[in-house]
Amino acid sequence: MSVIQLVFRLLCVLDLLLAVSASGLHGRNRTLSHEYCVLGAGPAGLQMGYFLSRSQRDYIILERNAGPGSFFNIYPRHRKLISINKIYTGRRNKEFNLRHDWNSLLSDRPDLLFQRISRKLYPSADDFPHYLSLFEKELGLKVKYGTDVGRIKASDFNGHQGYVLTDQNGVNYQCRVLLVSTGLWVPQEVDFRGSDLVEGYESIPTDPEEFKDQAVLILGKGNSAFETAQSILGRASRIHLYSPSPVRLAWQTHYVGDLRAVNNELLDTYQLKSLDGLVEGRLEDIAIVRRAKDRGKRRAAKKRNSTSTKRNEPLYLTLTELLDDQNDTNISNVTGQNLPGYHTDNFSLRQPYDRVIRCLGFRFNFSIFDGSARPPQSSGARGRLPGVTAWYEGRGTPNMFVLGIAAHSRDYRMSAGGFIHGFRYTVRAVHKILEQRYHNIAWPTTNIPISQLQSWILRRVNEASGTYQMFGVLGDIILLQGSHCEYLEEFPLQALPQLSALSGRSISDHGLLVLVMQYGLNHTDTLGPGRAESEWTKAWKSNFLHPVLYYYKTLPTDKDMRQRPVGWPLPRPEAVHHMVEDFLTEWDQPISHSQPLRRFLEHCLKTDLRAFYAESCFLLSLTSRNPPLFCRQGYLRKQGIMGNRHLWQHAREAGLMEDAALSEDASVPEYLNHAGAAVISTVNFDL
Repeated sequence: MSVIQLVFRLLCVLDLLLAVSASGLHGRNRTLSHEYCVLGAGPAGLQMGYFLSRSQRDYIILERNAGPGSFFNIYPRHRKLISINKIYTGRRNKEFNLRHDWNSLLSDRPDLLFQRISRKLYPSADDFPHYLSLFEKELGLKVKYGTDVGRIKASDFNGHQGYVLTDQNGVNYQCRVLLVSTGLWVPQEVDFRGSDLVEGYESIPTDPEEFKDQAVLILGKGNSAFETAQSILGRASRIHLYSPSPVRLAWQTHYVGDLRAVNNELLDTYQLKSLDGLVEGRLEDIAIVRRAKDRGKRRAAKKRNSTSTKRNEPLYLTLTELLDDQNDTNISNVTGQNLPGYHTDNFSLRQPYDRVIRCLGFRFNFSIFDGSARPPQSSGARGRLPGVTAWYEGRGTPNMFVLGIAAHSRDYRMSAGGFIHGFRYTVRAVHKILEQRYHNIAWPTTNIPISQLQSWILRRVNEASGTYQMFGVLGDIILLQGSHCEYLEEFPLQALPQLSALSGRSISDHGLLVLVMQYGLNHTDTLGPGRAESEWTKAWKSNFLHPVLYYYKTLPTDKDMRQRPVGWPLPRPEAVHHMVEDFLTEWDQPISHSQPLRRFLEHCLKTDLRAFYAESCFLLSLTSRNPPLFCRQGYLRKQGIMGNRHLWQHAREAGLMEDAALSEDASVPEYLNHAGAAVISTVNFDL
């Protein structure tokens, strides 16, 4: 090799090294632009990624961990989910079955359900990241893992407010719309004297043997507290749960975030007086302390046993007001006079504890947002969540939307928006809002002849999952247009005054109907006698989940929404109709369900909505100049229905009905049969 060749190669290597070095330096200031940035690859982030991918938008999902759903790699600590995975429902209707599948995400893939991973009613938490990974890979979602966004600030994006996200490598991601789906993962803490002696739910050992014959005090009475108590119930000597509020049972409140039966075995040992119990009190007023005389005994013991640790020193719960110096940070020098038992000798928590555990849930991570991009704290949920509008846009942060459990402030303790089976539908609603606002694509609607409206409503209340799970939050909007109507599914009810702007649909002079699923306001003993209403004439007294229809002549205003009656999801309407609750949640009976619904619709629409078989329409058409609406929109357009399959087949062969192949199950569903409407292929729902 000549000297010239050697020098040339050295120069090439040097140039390459300089290029790589320059690339590394520039990488710290590199900016990547996308129309949508989704922060977090949990269930809400992947759900939004699916909708953005399906609509072919420019997006990226940024995830700080190495895989999706990393929260579920740690929580719940004892690895049992409380979300129902009910596979066998006796039905083949996919939409209906989602009512009882609380883990699957929405997609156009019928095989991409959680039951593909687990068939347990309460699955293992380890299964959920596996399912999310399958969902992401099989749908080809654009996820960038190992991207830890540490700072978010507002910036200009083509003349509108956008956002810049900066990761741990200094790379900037600029986006027109920011979709925050980080969930809640920062442990909720309360500042009180001795809080440093308390163990956190996030770090406690999960081996029950480590709690053998120990007295344990748990701060909190939610599912994480009871989950922890249940795991050590057979090992701990006694377990006490302490929090400001009494325990709330999900089967009493109908809120799935309250204590679930799968975690409540400690209630038995409490009520049957087996050493465990529940106590109420303010956490801010307590102190966790050690007694001075106990420390003296421990020092003597340490000379005999060098393995003694601070964890072996007994802990006492006292009240801050009983301490000699309430500003003294030393909580190890208290005496018996500083303990409640000295003043009230039967004080409930007078005995010492070996461990105190904090199980207070989680809060939103506000720290990554600078002042220009930080959403305010919500007024409810003790400020743990960001404040959002009725359409899930951050308050004061335009073009930033909050998804998933972080958006639960809209329906905290009211509906299922903090859980997968609820927020998969609110994410879909947000996507429809994005399509209208940024791409001028109106909210999808189905045009339905008025004569078929009753059967369509019955179909929705008997099958739809979105309104069933997000009761009182998402509802179907029916825009009346005279002889037909436009049917919008699963619109955020609290955003009803902004319907036109958010959906791109206009309101006519005929008014609108709103279909909502809701629980009754009469709080009764959920397991006591008289807990359910079975008489359809008293449907408004229904206590359990049931459909309610509201009729408005004009769109309610923001003022109307603010002044709505307490507990109502909507303002007072011109007319309201409750469909009586049903033990089977099947609203398909002719007397109790279909006929009262038809009478209500006729009252609102001022139209005869009776349904007729084709034979009756034939006779009425021969004897009346103005046949009923059902016959005019159905039979006279070759869209009437036959009383049974034999007559349907006969009419088709005779040329009286359009020639169309029979479906696999041409029988009319029972609730549609009572309504007198068709779902077979001869009915044109696109009129």
